[in-house]
Amino acid sequence: MTHLPDPGPQPGVHDLGYARLDTDRLERTGDAEVVYGAGKTPAQVVELLRTLHATHPSHAVLATRLTVEAQEAVGAALPTAVIDPVGRTAVLGEPPVLRGTVAVVAAGTSDAPVAAEAVTTARVFGAEVDVITDVGVAGLHRIMGVRERLDAADCLIVVAGMEGALPSVVGGLVGVPLVAVPTSVGYGASFGGIAALLGMLNSCAPGVTVVNIDNGFGAGVFAARVARRSAPRETKENP
Repeated sequence: MTHLPDPGPQPGVHDLGYARLDTDRLERTGDAEVVYGAGKTPAQVVELLRTLHATHPSHAVLATRLTVEAQEAVGAALPTAVIDPVGRTAVLGEPPVLRGTVAVVAAGTSDAPVAAEAVTTARVFGAEVDVITDVGVAGLHRIMGVRERLDAADCLIVVAGMEGALPSVVGGLVGVPLVAVPTSVGYGASFGGIAALLGMLNSCAPGVTVVNIDNGFGAGVFAARVARRSAPRETKENP
C-alpha cells in the first residue's frame, strides 16, 4: 500500500485527531460549525464546544442530540453553557443580534423535543423565535386563534407527527415561507414518521418545503436564514 505524505496543517481546519473542525465555516456561510453529539463521547462534546467557542469567541456555538451524560459533562465543564434537556442541545456563547422572526409551530406536546431543537437552532442562527405549541388539527380552532402570529413571522417551522396534516392547514392560511418537520410520533401505522413525511411531501398547499423525520435542526437553520434575509415587513407592505 502506498502511503501519501502528511500534507501538514490545513488553513481553516483545527485537527483534534478524532475530528477536523471547519473553522472557516463562519466566514464562508455566516454560521459556525455545529457539534452533532450523537456517537460522540461526553469528553469529545466538551472539547469540541470549547474549541469552537475559542475559535469564535464572539459567536454562540451549538451542540445537538446530546445524551444525558453529555449534557451533564457540558454543564460541569462549561458552566456558562445553556442546556436544554428537552431539545437535547447546548449553547455556548452569546447569541448574535437577532434579525427576522421564525414561528415554531408544534402540533402536539409529544412533538416538543423536535420543536425545541428547532427553536434553539433558529435562535443560535440569528432569528427571533415565536413558539406556538399544541395547535394540532384535531382542534382547528386552536390554530385559527394564532393566525395573526403566523402571518407576522418571516418564516414558519411546522412540526407534526401522526398523519402530518398541520403544515397543509397552515400553508393554506398564510402566505409565509414554511418548512415542515415530520416527527416519529404516532401509532403503529405511522411507521416511525414515514406517514407524516409522505403526507407533508404530498401537501396540497403551495409554499411548503419538507425536511427529514425529526430534523428540527435542519428546519431551524433554513428558517433562520430565510428570516435573516427578509426585509422589514413595513417595506414589504409599502414598497
